[in-house]
Amino acid sequence: MRRLVRNWNGRLLFNGKSGQETTGLGHAGVHQEAKPSPTAPEEGTGAVDKNGFGAKHCMSLVEKYDYENYLCTLLLPRELRRAAFALRAFNVEVSRSVSGHQIEPQIAKLRLKFWHDSIDKCFEPESQRSYVEDQPVLRELKHTVGSRKLNKVYLRRLVTARERPPTHGFETIRELEEYAEQTFSSLLLLLLEVAGVRDLQVDHAASHLGKAQGIATLLRAIPLAGRQQAACVPLEVLIRHGVSQERIIRCQSDDKGVEECIFEVASSANAHLKLARQLKDPVPPLVPKIFLSAVATDGYLERLRRANFLLTHKSCVARDSMLPARLFWKSLFNRY
Repeated sequence: MRRLVRNWNGRLLFNGKSGQETTGLGHAGVHQEAKPSPTAPEEGTGAVDKNGFGAKHCMSLVEKYDYENYLCTLLLPRELRRAAFALRAFNVEVSRSVSGHQIEPQIAKLRLKFWHDSIDKCFEPESQRSYVEDQPVLRELKHTVGSRKLNKVYLRRLVTARERPPTHGFETIRELEEYAEQTFSSLLLLLLEVAGVRDLQVDHAASHLGKAQGIATLLRAIPLAGRQQAACVPLEVLIRHGVSQERIIRCQSDDKGVEECIFEVASSANAHLKLARQLKDPVPPLVPKIFLSAVATDGYLERLRRANFLLTHKSCVARDSMLPARLFWKSLFNRY
């Protein structure tokens, strides 16, 4: 059946032809669970973890709670994989500290303080024994810090950004972008440091890609989180279209106001994704592989557009079965 779909300029398309523009009135990473893989990373495990348990644990943790980035990390060069899994596993653990059905704010605050203090412990000399050696993710993070030159500021931003209460909504699009930059761009910048990439142009692209990935991830979280957290649609967007948070959470297919709100937020993510992809050649060869998360972000935004920005559409909540093939294809040609 032929149908109307909107393009990113706000116009409706009917079988590829432009139609008249119509207007309506009117957070958190998404984690899809998968069974942990028994396969260990192929890299060496280092003196602090001779049996490789920490590396295996980090790999399984990312596979279970951050499957799309797990696939992206598998396509990194062998020498980078262990460090990349350690950073992504740390990010997963920090995110899980504040997510959940019945986590008291005070408990979440204490958990975040633990991870914040642990970052300093990981930068201490090896001679100072601490609880870091007993926690597999921190043990791997300490190994990464000891073998790579990482900026402690980016690690701290991963923790401090999560101090924002999940029930606290965003006031503006800019505030939403800043949160996405702190949580997602910081991780990309750490991966660039692991790869030894020092380039202002690349850092700028990582900032935009992190914003795009963060906003898309927060949109995906709305149908899953329900009323447990505030929807990521900023207050200024809700007021502009006369929509309440409750309508965003319900996200009914015939609510044009909600469609306009989601379209505006998704358009912001799409704009940052385009800017991230404008990185001009030549770039270090490792950069496109580090930026492979752009493929999953682009895929979700396109599915959302085709679903007329209905967050609960089956194509937007189900796992993308074609993502592994697309990631492999992009990696093969060193594109993102």
